[in-house]
Amino acid sequence: MKATINTFLKPGIEMKETQNYFEFAIPEPSEAIKANVFYFGNMEWAEEYLFYCHRSDSFKSRWTAAIGDWTDKVVVDIGCGPGNIYATLKGSPKLLIGIDVAPKSLELASELGYTAVLADATNLPFISGFADIVTLNAALHHCEDMEAVLKEAARLVKPGGVLITDHDPQRSAWDYKGMAKLLWNGRLLYYKVIGHGFHKTKNQQYWGLACEIHHKPGDGVTKNMFKDILQQAGFEVNVYPHNHDLGAEVLAGKKGKAELKYRIGNLLSGRNPNADTSALSLMCVARKN
Repeated sequence: MKATINTFLKPGIEMKETQNYFEFAIPEPSEAIKANVFYFGNMEWAEEYLFYCHRSDSFKSRWTAAIGDWTDKVVVDIGCGPGNIYATLKGSPKLLIGIDVAPKSLELASELGYTAVLADATNLPFISGFADIVTLNAALHHCEDMEAVLKEAARLVKPGGVLITDHDPQRSAWDYKGMAKLLWNGRLLYYKVIGHGFHKTKNQQYWGLACEIHHKPGDGVTKNMFKDILQQAGFEVNVYPHNHDLGAEVLAGKKGKAELKYRIGNLLSGRNPNADTSALSLMCVARKN
């Protein structure tokens, strides 16, 4: 695979080859990168993430509809983690490059069939316009500079190619107000009392929250962010709000229904829980003209 990946590297880029992945130096890793290295670099946690997250039938249906047939395509999965997208979708891309900062996750992705690459998503070592498909699933909100990562991802897409993002929190849905924000902040005290939240241990819970830089009230992605950046880069942009429980129907404008606690949060914040702006996530499907 080294010969194949060399074809798409910028001139003069230095690369270190390990047993499981190709490494490109990150001289000054940000706090976000450090947190993601720690969380997704823990083999037990990475394996749990691979087994439990983004593996549902609805995820597969939604992503298959967005990507289409990726047989013999060049695919770049930015923030690939342990390889959830390919583990769920399967198929036969011509080349499947998985980019992440956590070595242990890259080892797992490599075992699944990725050409694994350790690199900074804001400064990727690849030439522009070589990929048929670029994906960012649950990745942008783990990065300090979401706009820079999105621009870098867009740079890799060839004319006629597609960029797909999903599972990043929609800012307007998470912008809790008043009592809703008090209850949200109070969940941390609850986690402290019971020792953990959705994770097995307090330590795992801490690092799980630490690496999700933009997953808190008043933060997250917006429809305008996708449109402003990607339209300027020559893409036709479609953004689909959704609540995780629907498959291909999302691309037909269906949102699904959020869990009760999120609906209550939006109601207490003075918002219609059925509105597009109250949907938990945004999926962006952008095709380069």
